[in-house]
Amino acid sequence: MARPRNPLLSHERIVGTALRLVDDEGLDALSTRRLAAELGVSGPSLYHHFATKDALLDAVVDAVVGEVCLDMLGRDPWPDALRGWARSYRAALAAHPNLVPALATGPGRRPNALRLADAVFGALVDAGWPAGEATRIGALMRYLVFGSALGSFAGGFPDDAGLYAEQYPHLGQAHLLAERQRAVDEGAFELGLETVLLGLEARFPRAR
Repeated sequence: MARPRNPLLSHERIVGTALRLVDDEGLDALSTRRLAAELGVSGPSLYHHFATKDALLDAVVDAVVGEVCLDMLGRDPWPDALRGWARSYRAALAAHPNLVPALATGPGRRPNALRLADAVFGALVDAGWPAGEATRIGALMRYLVFGSALGSFAGGFPDDAGLYAEQYPHLGQAHLLAERQRAVDEGAFELGLETVLLGLEARFPRAR
């Protein structure tokens, strides 16, 4: 019997299907058995590409990190570069919110994640930041991006005016937050980003 012209499975197809499954149903839905069913193959055939579920998850996470634009790092002035990179990073996470907890574990051995860390650190050091400061800035920016992507502040307030009326007088308008969720959350991220960058720009002359 002739072999199929195109392989039934590929690294890209497995990762893409796994990412779609996590996007649709969450991290708990990702299992070898479920993924094999989605792909229309037997479970053992996946092990030719990924030895463990952790290896598969690493590949899915790294694919999302690979969506982050790094072009501005080392090209633009460092405040503009950090701003553009942080926005791109947050956009990538916002497109896959169910994957954020797995992304938050750190780069590990993931190639795209290590490439990102290398680009951020290198851009800061090349701009004149001491290595220790550059490390802390990279961590700080990551906290800001991941914190803003991990959940919605505005979406956490119930749309029930009566809940706040008597016991929480300062939250009299909190019931409106849910319907303005995107504007509130994105505005908070931008406020935090600009505040951090202003502080870093003020610190830069002393740090050098």
